[in-house]
Amino acid sequence: MTTAIAQTNVPTPASVVPPGQQPAPAQAAPAVTKPNEPTTTASTWTLVRTIVLPRPGVASLDRRGTLYVADAQNNVRQYGADGQLLNTYSPPLPGHVAQIEAWNTTKILVFYDDRQELLLLDRFAAPISQFNLLDLLDGTARATTLAPDDRLWLLNESDLTLRQFDPAQPRNTRNTPLDLLIGRSKPDFRFLREYQNNLYLVDRVNGIYVFDNLGNYRKKLPFANLNTVGFRGDELYFLADGAVQLFHLYNLTQRALPLPIPAAEVRQVLLGEGYAYLFTAAGVQVYKL
Repeated sequence: MTTAIAQTNVPTPASVVPPGQQPAPAQAAPAVTKPNEPTTTASTWTLVRTIVLPRPGVASLDRRGTLYVADAQNNVRQYGADGQLLNTYSPPLPGHVAQIEAWNTTKILVFYDDRQELLLLDRFAAPISQFNLLDLLDGTARATTLAPDDRLWLLNESDLTLRQFDPAQPRNTRNTPLDLLIGRSKPDFRFLREYQNNLYLVDRVNGIYVFDNLGNYRKKLPFANLNTVGFRGDELYFLADGAVQLFHLYNLTQRALPLPIPAAEVRQVLLGEGYAYLFTAAGVQVYKL
């Protein structure tokens, strides 16, 4: 389901490429759609609204279809499912928004990688609490996400470990070393998300590592060159080969959803139940599916 800037300093190496400097989506592993599998056509896209938002950053959808987007000044903008602006959160301090996670619905997580801080917002985009990650781990967090039980998953780039924290304590509850999985490769971790009792860690170099909700390694999906992924129903989706690729998590089939505009213009895509959101350099196009 899936896949940020008025900062005073250049983002740390932990940053995903900031808005305005993002390259066109890289091509992932070739699609493996079966010959007899139907492919959805671009005629199913109906444009309903264009959100003017120059250089939009990272974004996330909650389960109600509410859209959260970081703008070029690191404000977090909240939109209704049809693209109407609802609220805006403006941080008191400048920082680079590296990730927004809204799937929890009641709490929206905002990760500032240059400040190594986590901010939790309520469903009205008002602040609830804030955590300094330098107090939680000895190292630098590269990616983070919020579990359904409100615990935090962090990817510690300094020692290549996947850690779970209980913010109510706070204390480290899980610790999964990644060095044996990675081997001698040089990983480039970009995204972390828990979905349907599994944890998905996107490595742009090696693919998508899948763990259970206790941090135990399960398998790796061979989709490289990705910055982010999304989830919709029982499918994982991402941009590749000029289309939205949808990979079924259980029967392992794959299908392609052609884009309604040239693929070179699309930086990110989010799919909701009734609407889809295409991110370009000029803003967000909202389509009815």
